[in-house]
Amino acid sequence: MKIFNNRYLKPFKNIYILVLLVFVIWMLFFDAHSLLFHNELNKEIEELEYQKEHYKNEIVKDNKAIKELSTEEGTERAARENYYMKKANEDIFIIEYEDSIAKQDKDD
Repeated sequence: MKIFNNRYLKPFKNIYILVLLVFVIWMLFFDAHSLLFHNELNKEIEELEYQKEHYKNEIVKDNKAIKELSTEEGTERAARENYYMKKANEDIFIIEYEDSIAKQDKDD
């Protein structure tokens, strides 16, 4: 048994150290509340908090849009800009800039 006489393995002869080592390894890697599981949960919490902030910002923007559309002028402006609606005696001219138009192939 020359292996156990090695000075590096001498502390592992003690049963208490062995039990403690097994317990620590079990708690870190194999238990239901392991360190790896907690790391995954922390990452998921961070992602959900980011989504929460994103949705809060979206709610603020939507509330602003609702407030804007609740007035008649806001509704009229949205209808004109987004749906190209007009009054009976008006003409609408849509101006598109050259860089906003999709380029067509000249092979046709």
